Amino acid sequence: MSIKKIVAKQYRDKVNRAVSQFGSLSMLPNYGLPQEGWLRTVRTALGMSGTQLAKKLGVTKARISKVEQDEPHGSVTLKTMQTMAEAMDCKFIYAIVPKQNIENVIKERAIEKARAQVKSASTHMALEAQALNKEQLEYEIERIASQIVDKLPSDFWNDE
Repeated sequence: MSIKKIVAKQYRDKVNRAVSQFGSLSMLPNYGLPQEGWLRTVRTALGMSGTQLAKKLGVTKARISKVEQDEPHGSVTLKTMQTMAEAMDCKFIYAIVPKQNIENVIKERAIEKARAQVKSASTHMALEAQALNKEQLEYEIERIASQIVDKLPSDFWNDE
C-alpha cells in the first residue's frame, strides 16, 4: 500500500470516528442547536448572568447579549465561541461531520461517476446494436466504481 493511500486511510478513519461520535447529532434539526444558541443555554444552565460573564471576559453586558443573539444565526466567530466557552469553564468543539460513513460518501460518488461513463458508452453501443442488458449495465457500473474508488483520480470531485 502506498504512503498516499495509508495517509488517506488515516484521514478517513479520523472522520469516521467523528461520524460515530457525533453522527446522531446530525439527525437532529439544526444539528441539535438550541433555539437560543449554545452560549445562552449553557450560561443559563450554569446559573451565570450575562453581567457575570461579561465581567469574566472584560466586556460589556451588551456585548454578551449581542453575541448570544448572533450565535443562532451563525454570525459569531469561532474565536469568540472559544473565548466565551472558556470563560464559562467549558470546551468549545467545532466539527464538520459527514452525514454518513466517509467510505459510503466516496462509494456513492464513484457510482455516480461510473454511471455517467457507462451511460455514455451505452449510447454508442446501442447505436451499433451492441447494447448491454440491465444486469450487464449494473455489473459494469459496480466494476468501474470499484476501479474509481481504488484509484481515486484527481478529478474525482469535478462535475463534468
